[in-house]
Amino acid sequence: MGLLDQLTGALGGGNQEEGAGGLLGALGPLLEQQGGISGLVEKFQQGGLAEVAQSWISTGQNLPISAEQIQSVLGSDTVTQIASKLGVDPQQAAGQISEALPQLVDQLTPNGEVPQGGDLLAQGLGLLKGKLFG
Repeated sequence: MGLLDQLTGALGGGNQEEGAGGLLGALGPLLEQQGGISGLVEKFQQGGLAEVAQSWISTGQNLPISAEQIQSVLGSDTVTQIASKLGVDPQQAAGQISEALPQLVDQLTPNGEVPQGGDLLAQGLGLLKGKLFG
């Protein structure tokens, strides 16, 4: 369960409130909707943020992303859906996503590249579903 522990730690930080689990529960489906890490990175490339998304995958420092950039790339509807799941307003949700998404992608790409076949992503999402809904 090392991956699950890493993801929970990355997204929860020192704060073990329910919000971290809720955010994990919202980001898993987001990744699935976007076609996994590859699809998500492609969406960021189309939004002019290829360098930012690539930094999350590479082994170097993760570049930051703002709540406004998250809203722009993912779209207001997607952010509003996540906000609804979290019970917060969309701007707050975008802020939480902007902090968590770089860490999540970083943890799901430990070797600095998107796993072939999405095996690590599938494993991570399976573990998340088991923890959150099991």
